[in-house]
Amino acid sequence: MKAFIRLTVFPAALLLAGMLPLAGNTAVAAEAVPMAKVVWHVDFTDPRRLSAMIQNVNNMVTTYQNKLEDYDIRIVFLAGGIRFVTEDPLKGTPFEEDADLKQRRTDLILRLQQLRELHGVKLELCEITREVLNLAKTKIIPGVASVRSGVVRIAELQHQGFAYLKIE
Repeated sequence: MKAFIRLTVFPAALLLAGMLPLAGNTAVAAEAVPMAKVVWHVDFTDPRRLSAMIQNVNNMVTTYQNKLEDYDIRIVFLAGGIRFVTEDPLKGTPFEEDADLKQRRTDLILRLQQLRELHGVKLELCEITREVLNLAKTKIIPGVASVRSGVVRIAELQHQGFAYLKIE
């Protein structure tokens, strides 16, 4: 009986000390899952397209969270996309508010802010677009980071391994 106890206690002690690998344990053998990195490109003016994109981003976030995977999701707004990160009607610009945007704007902004606040999605706006439209920085919704050039930012993120997505 003493021999049996010694044989079973010694391997258990090695196992606890981390010196004996667990046979067949996939958690130990599994490699770390790389962080999912995605950049969404918003240069369009159609509120329905943005609504569809927000739903896709929500689905993406939910999937990563359910799988307990880390993610870094960015949405880069440039050109017509500026319409969605300001409440300014942009009168006299090519991106002036129309009836559809006026009706949907509050809901779209709320959904974007929820993505940012609840799920850590980063919102970024092209400064070149904002400057060309002569829109004050104070007119941009809270939580939107400035980047000098939206297209350059997208290219930088792709170079860093971000997948590129755009709603058509």
